[in-house]
Amino acid sequence: MSKLRAFTMPKWGIEMTEGVIANWEIAEGASFAKGDLLTLIETDKITNEVEAEYDAFVCRLIAQPGETYPVGALLAVFGDGAADAGVVDSFVASFGGAAAPPVVGNDAPAPAVAAPAVQVPIDNKVISPGAVNLARRDGIDVSGINGSGRNGRITFQDVDQAGKAPVALPYGAPVSITPVAGLDQYFASPLAKRVASSHGVDLGKVAGSGPRGRISKADVLQHVVPTTPEPVAAAPVAATTPSPIPADGVRVVRMSPMRKAIARQLTLSKSTIPHFYLRNSAAIDALLAMREQAKRATGAAPSINDYLVRACALALVRHPDINVQVHGDEIHQFGHADIAVAVATDKGLLTPIIRAADTKSVAAISAEVKSLAERARAGKLAPEEFQGGSFSISNLGMFGIDTFDAIINPPQGAILAVGAGRQSAGAANHALQFSTRIQLSLSCDHRAIDGAVGAKFLAELTALIEMPEELTR
Repeated sequence: MSKLRAFTMPKWGIEMTEGVIANWEIAEGASFAKGDLLTLIETDKITNEVEAEYDAFVCRLIAQPGETYPVGALLAVFGDGAADAGVVDSFVASFGGAAAPPVVGNDAPAPAVAAPAVQVPIDNKVISPGAVNLARRDGIDVSGINGSGRNGRITFQDVDQAGKAPVALPYGAPVSITPVAGLDQYFASPLAKRVASSHGVDLGKVAGSGPRGRISKADVLQHVVPTTPEPVAAAPVAATTPSPIPADGVRVVRMSPMRKAIARQLTLSKSTIPHFYLRNSAAIDALLAMREQAKRATGAAPSINDYLVRACALALVRHPDINVQVHGDEIHQFGHADIAVAVATDKGLLTPIIRAADTKSVAAISAEVKSLAERARAGKLAPEEFQGGSFSISNLGMFGIDTFDAIINPPQGAILAVGAGRQSAGAANHALQFSTRIQLSLSCDHRAIDGAVGAKFLAELTALIEMPEELTR
């Protein structure tokens, strides 16, 4: 009799509550091997590749592509071989249906008719037997693990991921990786290791884009030297343009997980945070001249937005009352400026974070912004790369917008909105003078920031933009 296993919606990060099955990479009635890609799951901000942790047979696929399921929901039933349909029906029924939380974790094999899983306490935690064995075998402390199973139950997958998580180093500590024989030392998926081995890719030189920096197959493939393929006929490209909307009709578009997360966040922000706005303009002629000089010298130059990130970072550390997060009746001030930069993607707005931007040169900021933006648009950001931050910048100048007011991204205390550069005329030294100016709008949380405090910060920022020599230091 085939032993059945429940494959449930995993949990990545404490804020994840649901996910969307973007696509199944396996077929019902077929087998798969450890390391094979099972499915793509979309969360609020990223798309994750889920790879098999064991060899198995697909007894039934329950979750439908494009549908949303809560964490812990039953997505599929796996076994060590084909199983009778009635047995699978009983197994599914014991979970309360596809949308119900699982009774057993991802790792726990169940008999033909599933029984409640044995609860094994470790330090007053509820944890599956497989997770207990793994934790004891590898000496993993489960006290800090947030379980992804029913009622916070810790599963084998939770413990396995905790054991593979990289050790956090103090900020600025040097990191060195010495490649050695074997791939077990690297935090990579089994499939990524196989691809690396077959193509001779050094995993020590591969940056992981998965949760907590885990290396995926896609990360490895970026380092594979392509060979010249045999010519093949081009496959037809499916049209991506949506069908026209009838004049007398309405097209209903379901919100993606990201769009729903944005809606929740912005509704929370506008309904709970007392916004006030401070507006100013800054001449960027000196900044444009500095950028042009850098471009002549090196052939490339950071964008104006990169300079603005650096300017904001310096102003923030000088005005720590702006460099804050608001948590209930507490205000958290930060020693470094962790600046979130708004990036538009085809699924919505993402805000990857430049950590400790006050310690980085404009060139370093420019390279990091480009890398984060590319991975944001590809859905490859890790949660820690877009969660948190002490300040945000939203620049719509490239779209020709002169001025706008941005909504604060909680728990941050402020956000800067930047408009397009426009030539304007003004009086200077009793003469008419033309300059290129950008409009700045600072949105502040009045619970933590007073008007005078925000005004001083905006004045400091304006001075740094108009006299940018300090930005290159």
